[in-house]
Amino acid sequence: VLLAVIFEWGIALHGVHSDRDRYLPDTVRVAEGNATLRRKIARQTIKDYVLFPALSGKRFGRTLLANLTANLLRNLWAYVVIFCGHFPDGAEKFTAGVLNEETRGEWYLRQILGAANFKAGPVLAFASGNLCYQIEHHLFPELPSNRYAQIAVRVRDICDKYDLPYTTGSIVRQYLLTLRTIHKLALPDELLTATSDDAPETASERKFAGRSGAVGGLRTALQRGARRRRRRLAA
Repeated sequence: VLLAVIFEWGIALHGVHSDRDRYLPDTVRVAEGNATLRRKIARQTIKDYVLFPALSGKRFGRTLLANLTANLLRNLWAYVVIFCGHFPDGAEKFTAGVLNEETRGEWYLRQILGAANFKAGPVLAFASGNLCYQIEHHLFPELPSNRYAQIAVRVRDICDKYDLPYTTGSIVRQYLLTLRTIHKLALPDELLTATSDDAPETASERKFAGRSGAVGGLRTALQRGARRRRRRLAA
């Protein structure tokens, strides 16, 4: 809940941590990144909650409340949209080791497997900044977002051709799966029945160990695994 409320700063902190991992052991550059974030937070806070309300004169309180409300709603909506694009079942997670000697083709595959879409009409697509097409956003980050719907048709055709998963669903379903993932991963291992290799929330290629003679691609293999898991749970 706290992350959703202050989501803009959570995203900023994520960027700082990414830079820290990249810059270490250069502690000077790490300190500069931390200082830059603190200055950014201070400027934004003063602008939204001191300067602009002060310019309103007697309406200081109303402007302050309006800015608080607008920022809160923006943070909550951005949290839902971005989390639904990265944490539902089917949005795979990767270790840093996969980047070693990764080919261009493997990079594109990782973008498809590491993201998830949610179904949206024109209004919801516009309201989400077209990030309902998170897969396409990962594949083509510099493409204007209003073109994602067009390119999505071709991306799905490629996934069908090579039997690759194309993860999508309603925004409600994707958000509920996201919440389930977050809550389950917060539990101690001893309370979970699945392992990190075969759980629906996080999996690895080890889930296919010992299985031979399979026909089809990754999507077919994942569907078979899901059916086996459901049968095992029902038994």
